[in-house]
Amino acid sequence: MMKFAGKTAVVTGGSRGLGRAICLELARGGANVVFCYAGNESAARETVDRCEALGARALALRCDVARADGVKALMDAAVKECGRIDILVNNAGITRDGLLMMMKEADFDAVMDANLKGAFLCMKAASRIMVKQRYGRIVNLSSVVGLRGNAGQVNYAASKAGVIGMTKSLAKELASRGVTVNAVAPGFIATDMTAAMPDAAREAALASIPLQHLGTPEDVARAVAFLASDEAAYITGQVLCVDGGMAM
Repeated sequence: MMKFAGKTAVVTGGSRGLGRAICLELARGGANVVFCYAGNESAARETVDRCEALGARALALRCDVARADGVKALMDAAVKECGRIDILVNNAGITRDGLLMMMKEADFDAVMDANLKGAFLCMKAASRIMVKQRYGRIVNLSSVVGLRGNAGQVNYAASKAGVIGMTKSLAKELASRGVTVNAVAPGFIATDMTAAMPDAAREAALASIPLQHLGTPEDVARAVAFLASDEAAYITGQVLCVDGGMAM
């Protein structure tokens, strides 16, 4: 069933990993997909090609989500090409891990800019469009770390906890206008980042997961697609953990 037929989705950080899986899942459902990427043009092109192979219209733009002018260009391009924005998925994010006592201020700022300010700017720009339409679905990617904390990730945990706070606050602001705002909090997912983890760290991570295996990008993408669909029309301000039970 093409549950997103005629709808347009904007996805940040869509060139690979979770972002690519989300783009493909939305495209599979019939959505037009407009996504941004930080710098890997060949990976972005591959996401476009794979979306188009599913029959979707796809467009990739290079964009720094921490800059208001870049976000405006992204949203303007989506409206120009597709006429509207029905779905926003804030997926773009970075890590700069380290213990707080040794963490550089620049690393704290970089993570907060990309993960928190970027989501703020994208929600601000997209919500203006969605309010006029009186329809919209905003899905923010948080993390189980934003709920539980994690040693060596003070900056990342703060940014992802902030995403949850923004999600719940904006959900209250936009509910009367037909716009829902929810978050997905992934746990340990099989991506390039987790593949690079040392064996000891990987084993410790697995020991903390009740289901005893890593999740896949597709697990997260399906959760995002659910919250972006009309099946979730009566759900707003919620955090859906896709973590194998870690946050229990």
